[in-house]
Amino acid sequence: MAETAASRTGSVSRKTNETSISVSVNLDGTGKSKISTGVGFFDHMLDQLSRHSLIDIEIDAKGDLHIDDHHTVEDTGIAIGQAISKALGDRRGITRYASIDLAMDETMTKAAVDLSGRPFLVWNVAFSAPKIGTFDTELVREFFQALAQNAGITLHILNHYGANNHHIAETCFKAVARALRTATEIDPRQAGRVPSTKGTLV
Repeated sequence: MAETAASRTGSVSRKTNETSISVSVNLDGTGKSKISTGVGFFDHMLDQLSRHSLIDIEIDAKGDLHIDDHHTVEDTGIAIGQAISKALGDRRGITRYASIDLAMDETMTKAAVDLSGRPFLVWNVAFSAPKIGTFDTELVREFFQALAQNAGITLHILNHYGANNHHIAETCFKAVARALRTATEIDPRQAGRVPSTKGTLV
């Protein structure tokens, strides 16, 4: 009888005085998403993250939006990162590394990831305005910082150039999505090994 592949899914519920968030992910999905954070632009970006990574993502987030979007965005990043880490397990057999230069109209952004178990963010992205609509542009970095820290990934994001702040933000999410898609995939040549000479990634 053929061996059934283990399910690579993860779910997290996080409740604080500032937010209440439930997240579930399926690394071997088709990019389906069901996302509700109460922050329209953020929902749009998370939909891009799911669609282009082919990771199914469900998010139900309720936060103190009467104050601002910060806690909701950061805590959602924390919960997604924790769910991805759970889904990766001991990271056995994964491709581990990936990078992409992603173009969108006048903008190009690079994302490189190492699913190393060692969290680190290098952020080289500048916005020319403090807001995209009502969304604070500084929160884009806050999201990826929380994601990297809690997923246990080294993440480098570099915006090469761009004029439109919406496009700059969107290429960050899409580039990270495509890099995650490749890095989380099972590499058949690994034959189920942990992709490290140390024998462990966690």
